[in-house]
Amino acid sequence: MKITRLLILLGCISLHAQDNYNLIIGTYTNACESEGIYVYDFNTKTGEATLKSSSQGVINPSYVTVSADNKFLYSVNENGEESTVSAFNYMASSGKIEFINKKDSKGADPCYIINDDKHVIVANYTGGTIAVFAKDKHGGLTKAKQVVKHSGSSINKDRQEGPHVHMVYFSPDKNYIFANDLGTDKISVYKYNKNATDGSKVLTLADTVEVKKGSGPRHLVFSPNNVFFYVLQELDGTLTAFSYVKGKIEKIQESTIVTPYFTGQTGAADIHISHDGKFLYATNRGDANTISVFRVHANGKVNLVQQATTEGIGPRNFTFGPKEDYLLVANQISNDVIIFKRDRTTGMLTDTEKCIELCSPVCLVFTAAK
Repeated sequence: MKITRLLILLGCISLHAQDNYNLIIGTYTNACESEGIYVYDFNTKTGEATLKSSSQGVINPSYVTVSADNKFLYSVNENGEESTVSAFNYMASSGKIEFINKKDSKGADPCYIINDDKHVIVANYTGGTIAVFAKDKHGGLTKAKQVVKHSGSSINKDRQEGPHVHMVYFSPDKNYIFANDLGTDKISVYKYNKNATDGSKVLTLADTVEVKKGSGPRHLVFSPNNVFFYVLQELDGTLTAFSYVKGKIEKIQESTIVTPYFTGQTGAADIHISHDGKFLYATNRGDANTISVFRVHANGKVNLVQQATTEGIGPRNFTFGPKEDYLLVANQISNDVIIFKRDRTTGMLTDTEKCIELCSPVCLVFTAAK
């Protein structure tokens, strides 16, 4: 009987533990008082978030990424010509972040970062470059083993005077890296030669996809079935759907996150799709400060079903809660992370009136808490 009770107790503890995850938030530190990277305990039943830990002395860690084994964290340090990329030990149970090392980002203003077991790859916005770093045996960064320099411009002379790489993204099979260039209105597709002995050949250009002139491709996301991907363009709010079959890319739809009656400034930011592939979400900054919900159809095309205020100013990155019952939006300008309840059947969002107040939040990443 005692053994049975013990097993029940352990089971309850295990179930309770699965309700709590770590929420990592990357911020800007030059806009207001910020300690850099924050780790919160997030409860998936209540939607409550409690601070666990924060970094010290990290400059503008606007975007972060965590290793697959949940042991290391990597961040950009967006700081003009002095920009760097940092590596940290990450103790998930305590939320503690411990600095390992940093390297020159090889381009001004890195704005996106990804990693796998071999490399950390960074998009440098102002510098117009992609930098590839190897990992050492302790999880730290080596000096850049490859730097890819983009060239070109487009029709918006204020924003597209030169290349501005805004995102790097693994293809579903991890054999390619997609790179959105806001400055050139192009998406570069690089063959990812993960085990290349020649560091200069880790990324080799395989294809280039052009989007509407002046639209400024910013972020993209693949559908869970890996058959479609969607590109959000910052400058005019265009949302473009592509099919991706056996590596062949074809445009299938061009829509927008801007409603017909809107006359203000557009600043499309981030895009994600639900794990069941039924709903796509996109944020718009500028004068809009909205998040749009689209239904995704079997043919890959989408239609708008809801557009809601983000309850703040300057929505950047957003993310689903671990069980997709919640959706969290980082409002950079109003200094808050708004927590929405998400209906998994309809895709609709409802404000919970819960938020996390902190300086200039940009990037949201959930991880296991152990």
